[in-house]
Amino acid sequence: MTAQTVLTRPSARRISIFNHKGGVGKTTLTFNVATAVASLGKRVLLVDSDPQCNLTAYLIDGEVVDDLLDHSDDTEGKTIWSALKPVAEATGLVHQVAPIELPNGGVFLVPGDIRLSDFEAELNDFWAQCLQRKVRGYNGTTALSGLISNLCRQFQIDFVFYDSGPNIGPLNRAILLDCDYFVVPVACDLFSVRALKTLGRTLATWIAEWQTILSLAPEGTYLLPGQPKFLGYILQNFSMYRGDFASQHAKFLPMIDRGIREDVIAVLKKVQPKAPAISGPKLGEVKNFGSLVTASQREGVPLQEVSAGTNQQRQSAKTAFNAIAQRIVERTA
Repeated sequence: MTAQTVLTRPSARRISIFNHKGGVGKTTLTFNVATAVASLGKRVLLVDSDPQCNLTAYLIDGEVVDDLLDHSDDTEGKTIWSALKPVAEATGLVHQVAPIELPNGGVFLVPGDIRLSDFEAELNDFWAQCLQRKVRGYNGTTALSGLISNLCRQFQIDFVFYDSGPNIGPLNRAILLDCDYFVVPVACDLFSVRALKTLGRTLATWIAEWQTILSLAPEGTYLLPGQPKFLGYILQNFSMYRGDFASQHAKFLPMIDRGIREDVIAVLKKVQPKAPAISGPKLGEVKNFGSLVTASQREGVPLQEVSAGTNQQRQSAKTAFNAIAQRIVERTA
């Protein structure tokens, strides 16, 4: 089945938990936040848009993942590459694939694929073709967005969470410009603080360049909104000592807050002057849950449902993610 051209965008809120710096636990965070949002009665679509397909390996049995990847080139392939292959190879429009419904009620997954890197290789050409007002450029740049729009409509999705790779390449550009919001996971270290400056500048550049492309678009073209709004940051993997932040982590807190305000919020304000202000930049915090994370990745379930750890640890994880999910729902209402 080939997807028809999508001319309207469903109301589902699209979110990326994004940081181009690796090692911040982004995939684990994305899954646990998404399932917490689903626990509030929302239907959630997870999109594994990282060519490393860590989210798919996290949630799907290894033999099933191998089978999906082995047959993703087939006409009945079921991965994200299967959907985008005709666009990447200039043989047709997006091929519609059905997401996998996970045991967590109301959560669906578009499986990832290492071949997604082949689609990414074409995205710079698509971008250049947009600047030349070529329809193929717009169709290619918005192909992933169109796929997700069709799935949101078909499965009555309320929230989409993209799990993307830790880089500032053309694939993440297309994803972020498709998102209504983005959340920044930040670890308590100097590298995370320094990465904020690059993150803010890069997003501002993408938004400004897309505005130029929008002005050139032929009438009736399906377009990315191109206005990802900062939803907040999540302090991730910090250590505790007797109920307080460990001293080596505590020193980074004011640096992180200042970096978010000066290098992300203030920079984006220049290209999004009408964006509404948020009540506070910190969306939530997730401490280092140690063995719970390893067990979650091994068992493919949220931290609160793993067999490892104590009831107190699992309840602490549930409380943290539920609080973040509640704020996301409220801030995107």
